Amino acid sequence: VVCEVDPIKALEAYMDGFRVMPLIEAASIGDFFVTVTGCNKVLTKKHFEKMKDGVILANAGHFDVEIWKPDLEALSMEKKLMRNNIMGYVMKDGRIINVLAEGRLVNLAAGDGHPAEIMDMSFALQALCAEYINDNHKDLDKKVYDVPEEIDKKVAFMKLKGMGINIDTLDEEQHEYLKGWEQ
Repeated sequence: VVCEVDPIKALEAYMDGFRVMPLIEAASIGDFFVTVTGCNKVLTKKHFEKMKDGVILANAGHFDVEIWKPDLEALSMEKKLMRNNIMGYVMKDGRIINVLAEGRLVNLAAGDGHPAEIMDMSFALQALCAEYINDNHKDLDKKVYDVPEEIDKKVAFMKLKGMGINIDTLDEEQHEYLKGWEQ
């Protein structure tokens, strides 16, 4: 199940075969929730009140504010360490809501961090963006920019090449056709 506020992302999830619904509806049916929003107060009191006994919550999005622990603590009568990196919040009705890695970024707090297969692309993007800024700083305003598409494509191409994967390329006539609207 995917719960999403962006209609485009929700449609993409649906077209990829996922069920899509509001989080308040998913709260009562889910067994495992992973927040990846970058926003605060994603899972709150209204969700915790509907969750099943034994549910597991994890955050892979942004600091430890997506799973709103002040609400969870207010609803619980005790906290107990279930095992390493799993805190069980015992609700007043006896249900237990398990939170992984204290609601912090689970892959960093309870895992080995980001795998090298991802970090190499992140570092490549950062290096090429730094080069782009250095080469174009006189033409850039002081604001946040998206990574230029040509840099994204270059990194993707280099990663594919490094993995021994070849892809097709367009010839000049195909490039011209795609750029034109009169053909």
